[in-house]
Amino acid sequence: MKTLLILLATFLFAGISVGQVDENWIKQAVVDRLLKYVRIDTQSKEDVREVPSTRKQFALARILLKELQELGFRDARFDEEHCYVYATLPSNLSDEETEKIPAIGFIAHVDASPSVTDSDVNPVVHRDYRGGDIILPNDTNQALTVEKNANLLKSIGDDIITTDGTTLLAADDKAGIAEIMTAAEYLLKHPEIKHGTIKIAFTPDEEVGHGPKYFDIKGWGAKYAYTVDGGQRGELSDETFNAQVAVVTFNGRNTHPGYAKGIMVNSLYAAGHFISLFPEDMRPETTEGRQGYLHPYDLTGTEEQARLKILIRDFDTSGMKAKVKILENMREQTLKEFPRVRIRLVITDMYRNMNSVLSESPDVVGFAEEAMKEAGIKPVKLPVRGGTDGSQLTFMGMPTANIFAGEENPHGKLEWIPAMSMVKSVETIMNISQIWAEKRAIE
Repeated sequence: MKTLLILLATFLFAGISVGQVDENWIKQAVVDRLLKYVRIDTQSKEDVREVPSTRKQFALARILLKELQELGFRDARFDEEHCYVYATLPSNLSDEETEKIPAIGFIAHVDASPSVTDSDVNPVVHRDYRGGDIILPNDTNQALTVEKNANLLKSIGDDIITTDGTTLLAADDKAGIAEIMTAAEYLLKHPEIKHGTIKIAFTPDEEVGHGPKYFDIKGWGAKYAYTVDGGQRGELSDETFNAQVAVVTFNGRNTHPGYAKGIMVNSLYAAGHFISLFPEDMRPETTEGRQGYLHPYDLTGTEEQARLKILIRDFDTSGMKAKVKILENMREQTLKEFPRVRIRLVITDMYRNMNSVLSESPDVVGFAEEAMKEAGIKPVKLPVRGGTDGSQLTFMGMPTANIFAGEENPHGKLEWIPAMSMVKSVETIMNISQIWAEKRAIE
């Protein structure tokens, strides 16, 4: 009897293989959405306590709410205070089958990185890419070269979407939004594709680490989730950095420079000395893979006081402790050189490596791998050299892996995305939904 049930479930829930979906429709829909969304300025801002950190994120969130309602999502709702959008695609299985299948969620973030402006984004679609470097039209000093973008040659014949060279594209993560929306619309139009309850959410402030702060996990109702926020096609991550931020404050004494002898204590010299002590082999520009780093990224100050902000990243807690110790030693060395400067070092936790929790729910990643293979994609397991909303959501009780959205070179003017990567992300989302239904319906 059990064998018969397995065969029946396999027939009913078979994943979407290459050629079984209308890829032309998906491509047109997902690209049109991306081109629409990236034109909306949603840049978040660091060092702001409020969520969202910028009011302009509401513009895209309200558009998404309206689109969901127009598609027929009756429960679509909007957190008017904190800029979260939630919706549910009901199961199209029997009540008995639905009860066996956990609700699965898909999440993307509306904000764009503060690194480079995303105001007045002018996306460029390079049709039927034939190879070679791509010069961006409004700043010819900006070029996507094959030498530094090996995946370009894997996209020959595809449409490539870039910026015009003057802004971010913000496909991180507006591609993820477009892919979730397109998958939801396709599933609504094709009820023959069987799935359990699917939850959709769009968050603010992911780029500044506050996306999950007011996320309504209980009200949303997903047991497991996926952030559609990864990079290249096939990328799948169940591991992120552990993350802390260090703030080093240098306090000196200012006076009129014409009469400063023996009185002035210039904090900037101490800050400069401290920066010179960073180990060369622990910089972002000299590390890769599973190597952590120390990254000074913001320096402000005057003679009276200077402040330096540093990112601390490592996949292991022992590596985090070692890096904090390095900073403490750098502080002591600087104090010896500048004994009249007071130096304060403050470390703040940001997020933790989600692997310790996700490893206890192997289906979350295993089903995503299977979903990609059914879409004709080779999964690429990569640790995230950064964080996602899933880093925090996982520790808030909802195990959340990260799957690819398809963009490359995020957070810069050379950001680009192949249209087919977006299509395959849509297919992966739909396959994940089917596989959860197939596997859990026969248990």
